[in-house]
Amino acid sequence: MPADREGQGARHPGYSAVTRDVRVSVRTFYLADQSDPARNHFVWAYSITIANEGRQTVQLLKRTWLITDAQGRTQRVHGDGVVGERPVLDPGESFEYTSGTPLSTPSGFMRGTYHMVLADSGEGFDVAIPTFSLDSPHQMGRVH
Repeated sequence: MPADREGQGARHPGYSAVTRDVRVSVRTFYLADQSDPARNHFVWAYSITIANEGRQTVQLLKRTWLITDAQGRTQRVHGDGVVGERPVLDPGESFEYTSGTPLSTPSGFMRGTYHMVLADSGEGFDVAIPTFSLDSPHQMGRVH
């Protein structure tokens, strides 16, 4: 999904986590123009920035996502790279991309892992993608 979708939906706060000097920051956007609440179809975009804050070059090889809807159903998505790329990040560099996900409920959350390697040694390591919520204006309020 193109990054210019930001103005077409409700913007939500960012989320960030650092693992082994790799910072992953996430912003989410509810896409009202692509959603159809009457048919239980809700769509979000998420923009992710992966920043290498360390001293070694790293490469993202694979990703694993856990996408959970409001009824607790979780879908696992695993694959090569992100948006068709396996970015290499030198110290101080970052990579940003935007993607999206549909749900059949008006809210949910995502979390995941990037499977990376140190470019010099080939040592593999996992980087946490922080858990982030998918919220729409159509979710039911809770009464406590």
